[in-house]
Amino acid sequence: MTNLITMNNLVHPKTLMAIKDLSLAAKKTVDGFMSGINKSNVKGTGLEFSQYRSYQPGDDLRWLDWKMYARSDRYYIRESEMETSISVRFLIDASRSMLHEDSGISKMDYAKYLAAALAYLAHSQGDAIGLYVFKEGGLFSLASRKDAQHLTRFFYRLQHIQPEGKFTDAVHYRHIFTGGQKKELLVFITDMYEQDKEITKLLGALSSLGHDMTVFHLAGNNELKFDFGNYAAVQDLETGEKISINARETRKIYEERLQQYLSSVRMSLLDKHIFYRLVNMAEPLDKSLRDFLTQRQKSFI
Repeated sequence: MTNLITMNNLVHPKTLMAIKDLSLAAKKTVDGFMSGINKSNVKGTGLEFSQYRSYQPGDDLRWLDWKMYARSDRYYIRESEMETSISVRFLIDASRSMLHEDSGISKMDYAKYLAAALAYLAHSQGDAIGLYVFKEGGLFSLASRKDAQHLTRFFYRLQHIQPEGKFTDAVHYRHIFTGGQKKELLVFITDMYEQDKEITKLLGALSSLGHDMTVFHLAGNNELKFDFGNYAAVQDLETGEKISINARETRKIYEERLQQYLSSVRMSLLDKHIFYRLVNMAEPLDKSLRDFLTQRQKSFI
């Protein structure tokens, strides 16, 4: 079936990031996305709630479907939400390379708004959400919970992330993600920039724990298209190293090596049973939201 979700429903990243309130931006993004799904009448895993039943005294009012009430004047419970809540932990790369910009949008800003939208969507489905920020010198963690106040704390901590230094040697924090009997979904948002395989090692360690994992690999359109305007050199944000560029001479080599790199990253993660999505920051968040819902549903299989 043709996907009818359009830019009328989805906010362009540059417009979205003009909304400084993360919670408001997240709500606007998810509402537009869900409206698009309804209009396209898409069927499939994780995209809609197919099981409803009449409200019974004692049911949790959070699971009332008010849209169904408006259409039928009867109270219905979204039963699938009640039965499938999980813990979703958001892992954010806050190394200095996340300051890379394209069209005025940094990877860090895009990561914040993407995480905010995904967390809002997860929380609306009754999931517990947690936040883990990786940067040089340590790891900030906000354990998973599902109450409304926790969502506010999540947005506050997310809003105040400041990228610093290199990606931490995070394998030492593997124990934080062990324990607990229920399967979890780990969502890692990163630019996959590493100097000594530190991100690859972390993902390998986490995949061995048995949780479902999704990696959203952020890339600027200028990186993907080798479009750096009239600049004669680019600078590594983490090491300070400058690299001269000549668009005419290096474009073909760059494109070939980029495709080889992206293919190797994808295959490496698939070998670890990690879902991988390359995210072009020039595009709306709909693909990422769909992928998240699909992976969330798979956590119960």
